[in-house]
Amino acid sequence: MTPPKILVETAGPVTTIVINRPHARNALDNEAAHALAAAFRSFEADADAKVAVLTGAGGAFCAGADLKELGSGTDYFPWAGSAEGPLRAPLGKPLIGAIEGHACAGGLGVALFCDIRIVDDTAIFGVFSRRWGVPMSDGTTVRLPRIVGQGRALDMLLTGRAVGADEAIAIGLATRKVARGTTRQEAETLARQIAGFPPIAMISDRQSTYESFDRDQAAAVQREMELSLAARRLESQKGAARFASGEGRGGKFAK
Repeated sequence: MTPPKILVETAGPVTTIVINRPHARNALDNEAAHALAAAFRSFEADADAKVAVLTGAGGAFCAGADLKELGSGTDYFPWAGSAEGPLRAPLGKPLIGAIEGHACAGGLGVALFCDIRIVDDTAIFGVFSRRWGVPMSDGTTVRLPRIVGQGRALDMLLTGRAVGADEAIAIGLATRKVARGTTRQEAETLARQIAGFPPIAMISDRQSTYESFDRDQAAAVQREMELSLAARRLESQKGAARFASGEGRGGKFAK
């Protein structure tokens, strides 16, 4: 029996999605890309699921589109531009990438789709598809400059060079570096922590951050105010009362 190309595991409020094609460094063929989109939709629709972790099986994250499938004459659909694409628009809830090994070509786009990217020292990012004439259609040309700046993004896009974990941390491409082999564990720990925060304020702040790129500063600040209204009404006073009672003093969070 052929194993599923995308695995989904749940533990309380945390959903872990695993790209399960280790023989191909978790490259996505069309079937796997559609399955990844379906997994994201299911996570979005599950009211009990608060935060997702995305990772790959067998020591690699994602090597992009399956070039063997493409080379056989099967065209791949755009992962970001297509209405059915898994990377079309940010999810409505946080997504953490647990990245080991290759996150290259379209796999870089998958990594960029995550809000937070946790790496170990095996992580390698790069537009390796540059040498094969395969263009980015996974949101990389849009999201990469927003994360690392236009100059660094163009360097990666034009040269196709490899970017290791330490450089990725230095330029903001990766968020945190952890011990080898622990990215999933650390990502799930962080996901549980995030899932424990009052959700309305967290989600509104996240949404405002994404929406700000499409607005001038005044409009972005106005949108931030609009998005924060529900949290101010429903969460802020309760949170302030908890602080006033002594909880969280000194910047410490309850375990």
